[in-house]
Amino acid sequence: MKDCASDVEKKEITRRTFLKMATGAGLLAGLTGALAGCADKNPEHAGGKGWLPYQYNVAGNLPAQVRGRVPIDADNPSIVRDDRKCILCGQCLEVCENIESVYGYYNLPVVDETICINCGQCSMACPSGAISERDDTQKVFEALADKNKFVLVQTAPATRVALGEEFGLKPGTWVQGQQVAALRRLGFDAVLDTNFTADLTIMEEATELIKRIKGEVKKPLPQFTSCSPGWIKFCEYFYPELIPNISSCKSPQQMFGALAKTYYAKEKGIDPGNILSVSVMPCTAKKYEAQRPEMNASAAYWKRDNLRDVDVVLTTRELARMIKEKQIDFTALPEESYDQLMGEETGGAVIFGATGGVMEAAARTAYFLITGQEPPALFLNLTPVRGLAGVKEAAAEIPGVGTLRVAVSHGMANGRKILDAVREGRAPWHFVEFMTCPGGCVAGGGQPRTAVPPTDAVREQRLAALYKADASLPKRNSHENAEVAALYHNLLEHPMSELAEELLHTEYHSRADKLERLFAKVV
Repeated sequence: MKDCASDVEKKEITRRTFLKMATGAGLLAGLTGALAGCADKNPEHAGGKGWLPYQYNVAGNLPAQVRGRVPIDADNPSIVRDDRKCILCGQCLEVCENIESVYGYYNLPVVDETICINCGQCSMACPSGAISERDDTQKVFEALADKNKFVLVQTAPATRVALGEEFGLKPGTWVQGQQVAALRRLGFDAVLDTNFTADLTIMEEATELIKRIKGEVKKPLPQFTSCSPGWIKFCEYFYPELIPNISSCKSPQQMFGALAKTYYAKEKGIDPGNILSVSVMPCTAKKYEAQRPEMNASAAYWKRDNLRDVDVVLTTRELARMIKEKQIDFTALPEESYDQLMGEETGGAVIFGATGGVMEAAARTAYFLITGQEPPALFLNLTPVRGLAGVKEAAAEIPGVGTLRVAVSHGMANGRKILDAVREGRAPWHFVEFMTCPGGCVAGGGQPRTAVPPTDAVREQRLAALYKADASLPKRNSHENAEVAALYHNLLEHPMSELAEELLHTEYHSRADKLERLFAKVV
């Protein structure tokens, strides 16, 4: 009898031949049955208790492997994509269209740029890690090694309730002191606090609001906040007719950058050309914002073309990588304080990282500026604008003036509801806060990826930590910041002075020519 095994030995056993033999032998029957269970409609069975979003469990128009992805330009200053990791799952499309209402809200083809608000929320939803922030850590390492450079850093409020997650700590763990210590050990020449200019922003923004209400500034109400660069770009694309409603105040990051190379440089006797201004932000859009042509007040001040107010923006994740690369034991670090001069904070600044926080801080100081009296308890715990509801409203009485009506939104799909009301003349508010990212800066596109996609549980823990810090600080109102008062005394004179306008304020411009907007869209 012919030995059949000898023929088999002469053939290479490939994956295809193995599967053919296994199918014939019935070996895959059990496996097929097990895979069929993946069609279970219960979302708790997908990755365990909702780790993957529900749309993975329902039938789509296309196979899952070709759901698509958001377009990202090669020169995008905020985010990049590693095509080797992309699995075309479509999660980036979901968040861009349904949470931020950018993708799908314009006709194709676009004119000359990919429509992107640089928020980085696609990177937070990407399960394979294909989308990430543009890594600028090497620029900072090189500057830190340059003896001719004075490298200063500012840190945003939301970073101090999230950075610890990169080192195994629970979401919301307060690590402000350890973050300062880590930055010093990395070699920064000055470690300063964006909260300083968050308080300054409130002084300028509240003053502007009062002037609008009194008619001293001929700009429309409601006044929109201007701290979130993703939101600003969104408005420039989709609602350019409402740009006059946006406060002319720069964001705290950009106010800080302008002052770092003017006020700080003069006070410390440093050539601004030798300063490298770095910021640590929870936000990928801040990388884009720092490159905007409007953000060069220090160049105009010194009449030197080679200055940028903020030179490099690092995300919270990038800072964590730098700390790990230098093998700094973060959790063992002592708590240290920020340097003096542009390092003081109040509770009003701390809550900038929370959705509703800018509004609450502004209401406190607006009350003081209007009445000359410290705000009552209601203004120190303005609960209607707190929490994760998509759109929030509040009304508060100010003696001698009447009712101040405010609104808050986070996620631009929610923002559209307010913007449409304003555009249609249905807006009863005086002041509106917009945040691009769900939950505000605590869940920015540069924060630790503790959960994919981000969960409300993580957002709530980070928010709670900010409000706890606010309640514990001896100064809770932005107008109580002594260093801000010294800045006005020594340089700016008063809010919205001529020099304040030059350094701290700006203008924004329509981008409507880049796309054809869809005014109504059925999702």
